[in-house]
Amino acid sequence: MFPAIGFVVIMGMVFGGFMLSGGHFEVILKALPFEMMMIGGAAAGAMIISNDPATLKGLGGGMQKVMVGPKWGKKDYSDLLALLFALTKLMKTKGVAALEAHIDRPHESAIFTKYPKIEKDHFATDFICDTLRMMTMNLDDPHQVEDAMEKQLEKHHHEAMKPAGAMQNTADALPALGIVAAVLGIVKTMGAINEPPEVLGLLIGKALVGTFLGVFLAYCIAGPFASRMSAAIEQDSQFYKIIRDVLVAHLHGNAAQVSVEIGRGSVPSVMQPSFAQLEEALAAASEA
Repeated sequence: MFPAIGFVVIMGMVFGGFMLSGGHFEVILKALPFEMMMIGGAAAGAMIISNDPATLKGLGGGMQKVMVGPKWGKKDYSDLLALLFALTKLMKTKGVAALEAHIDRPHESAIFTKYPKIEKDHFATDFICDTLRMMTMNLDDPHQVEDAMEKQLEKHHHEAMKPAGAMQNTADALPALGIVAAVLGIVKTMGAINEPPEVLGLLIGKALVGTFLGVFLAYCIAGPFASRMSAAIEQDSQFYKIIRDVLVAHLHGNAAQVSVEIGRGSVPSVMQPSFAQLEEALAAASEA
């Protein structure tokens, strides 16, 4: 919703101001298709050259984050804490043997399948199961486990941020690509130097549309999209850090409820469940 509102404000203020100041859209509209072809095509080609297929594919998911926001909502954080509570409580009360069936086949586990959105997230499920599997292999040094988890988080975050980086690189390049289109327009104008002033003025105006489009697309479209994408990815990365905090707290010998309370403290403020809401979620998990 907010990106759409921002887009409407940008278009209204920029082009509304141009119209109210006495500007005419004929020059822009006539030049627009050709300038967009040059600038947009060059930007797309440069993006294809400079990024791997996985990053290009990730741009689709990144654009979805721009429009709808982060993947994980308030209920998802409560569900994650309830899931981790159920797993750590099972491990503490019934031992490693009772846990193995759940971490070996999470997609068949009664605990994981209770939270389908988390269970379908490959990284979240693998991150939880791999860490618990390390614990079952007598790797019970909290510092070693935390280091191993931190490396996985860093790798995942680096890969998740690649589409946002690609979009930001494109935003940085667009003003220069606009100049390329403008220079070509000037070259065309110089070829018609014998024409009357009104014709030359029209040609120069069309050439300057390229510069305008490059700067406009960079700072009003691509740049804000890249920033929003980065912010959404950063917020989603906090979801996985909570897994680390809860499991490390469990390794330090805390009770399951204390461990998830430590994790609750790491939830972003706008998504953080209250103590009472968490209690309700944990009660539901215990009954299940």
